[in-house]
Amino acid sequence: MISRLSWVALLCTPVLYSASSLAQSPFDGTWKNEPSKMKRDPKPVVEYIAQGWYHCESCVPTWSVKADGTDQAVSDQDVDTQNIKVVDDHTVAVVGKKDGKVAFEQTATVSADGKTLTVKGVGHPPNGDKPVEYTTILKRVGTSHPDVHATSGRWLVASGQASEYAQVTTYKVTGDELKMTRPTGESYTAKFDGNDYPVTGSYGYDQVSLKRVNANSFEETDKLKGKVVEVDTWTVSKDGKTLTVVAVSKPSERTDTFVATKMPAKK
Repeated sequence: MISRLSWVALLCTPVLYSASSLAQSPFDGTWKNEPSKMKRDPKPVVEYIAQGWYHCESCVPTWSVKADGTDQAVSDQDVDTQNIKVVDDHTVAVVGKKDGKVAFEQTATVSADGKTLTVKGVGHPPNGDKPVEYTTILKRVGTSHPDVHATSGRWLVASGQASEYAQVTTYKVTGDELKMTRPTGESYTAKFDGNDYPVTGSYGYDQVSLKRVNANSFEETDKLKGKVVEVDTWTVSKDGKTLTVVAVSKPSERTDTFVATKMPAKK
């Protein structure tokens, strides 16, 4: 409901590359994420609001803040503060800030039967580029409890959508170096040497390192403030039309699989 899961991991695929000094890399080009083909980790999101506090039980490490509509400091996250406000019996509003600026704002609303949680929000890229609208649908696992807010419980992600332009990424390999750019302003240039390189325009990670697996696959490690937050394996299909990314979040070990298709080259 109010974590990296809903803003970053559900809406944006990780990053990309591969190398060839004599021919075009299989990763070169513009790729579009296909949300309907995403395979989500079977572990549920577990959270609850009770006695004026929000608790994220599935987060690693777990964390809790007051749900009183004021900015509350948080650590080991993409944002510095979370503002959680109970709007009514079925709705919660959340605002995350980084360096005092709004990173995302969203509402989570439970259906009348209590079985579906709909998260609608807007993400604001750190460089001030065009905001990204997103919607995530979650289904309840088990039963609801009357002594906690209706948004509380165990939830499985059923589907997710984001602004069309937020699903597009362009990659270009030159020699042993990969350049990644997104319309949201996120970008980096890194070599396949296992060293850390800076990332701009992202809340989720500020450094990336790459290692080749084979001609059509490589491993990427993302870091935030020196800590590993995700390890991804990228593989392009033999026909060069499909990119599959197996993303493992750290330290939760939550594993999601993304699929992107190559867009036709512009003439």
